[in-house]
Amino acid sequence: MGGRAVTDDPAITVEGVRKRYGGKAALDGLDLRVAPGTVHALLGPNGAGKTTLVRILATLLRPDAGRVEVAGHDVVGAARAVRRAIGLLGQHAALDEELGGRQNLEMFGRLHHLGARHARVRADELLARFGLTDTGRKPVRAYSGGMRRRLDLAAALVTEPRVLFLDEPTTGLDPRGRAEVWASVRSLVGGGTTVLLTTQYLEEADQLADLVSLVDRGRVVAEGTPDALKSRTGGDRIDVVLRDAGQLGAAVALLPVPRDDLRVDADRRLISAPVTDRMAALSGVVRALDEAGIDAEDIALRRPTLDEVFLHLTGPRDGAEEGDGTAGPDRPGDDDRMAGPDRPGDHDRTADHDGTADRDRTEGRAA
Repeated sequence: MGGRAVTDDPAITVEGVRKRYGGKAALDGLDLRVAPGTVHALLGPNGAGKTTLVRILATLLRPDAGRVEVAGHDVVGAARAVRRAIGLLGQHAALDEELGGRQNLEMFGRLHHLGARHARVRADELLARFGLTDTGRKPVRAYSGGMRRRLDLAAALVTEPRVLFLDEPTTGLDPRGRAEVWASVRSLVGGGTTVLLTTQYLEEADQLADLVSLVDRGRVVAEGTPDALKSRTGGDRIDVVLRDAGQLGAAVALLPVPRDDLRVDADRRLISAPVTDRMAALSGVVRALDEAGIDAEDIALRRPTLDEVFLHLTGPRDGAEEGDGTAGPDRPGDDDRMAGPDRPGDHDRTADHDGTADRDRTEGRAA
């Protein structure tokens, strides 16, 4: 794929990783393996530990315990090598609003120590790849949400990373912007890039992920394909809404559906039952109601919702959001960041800083 070497070695290995903020465990012995050239989604509610894990993988935080390797490099012992192999798209855009798209990409190229000419060529390549060539000189503040996110994704790819971290990349985007980002991610994976995606949207995992790990309270509590996870909530259901609530009892008695987990809501005139064969269940219900003369207002097949997956596999929430930039005692402070020469800069691009960053930043803005 895309000329990259394909190996059986995991692109990401996480074993027994722990991280605490004060008295709270953000990660509590988490294990994870991500196959190369795939999209692996981390799905979970707020406070599950997803963002903390991404920060550790990107060398922005040190784990308190456990082993973490990215692209074959230890995130603590070989942090610089990890940064050269990865790209990171955080929850918040790391773009200069006053600069144009091309200028932003050139700036990030210079921060990654690309020469001025190489940075310009790479910027043009990425603008073309993400359909932004015509907007390259327009200030980022004038971009739509989808355009801004695509540019942010392009900036994460300046160094052609082997592994890309996407931390809730479509939060706040409208359906068009979300579809644009999804298309870009599919293109990257088609070229051999490994993507670790954190999201709260099961639909997003459905669209993109080869495998999903459900994270809760700092651990992986379930793993599988999106369909496999949804089946653990009871699988498909058929919902029947009657016109007359007085016929609910008769309908329940005659409908050819399993009685296990059958639910009746009199206020909504609703009967909901699990099904295995979707089309057989649908035709059987329609036929039974028609023969009994019971009038249905609506009949629908549906998959479990995101809320149902969360509630079934993680249970109710009892804690606050993990430290992700919000205020409060659990927010990761400066002491949690990597200290010394391997500490990344303020941008989430994880560029190596060796004393030339400020000069490169200035040159990149002026180029």
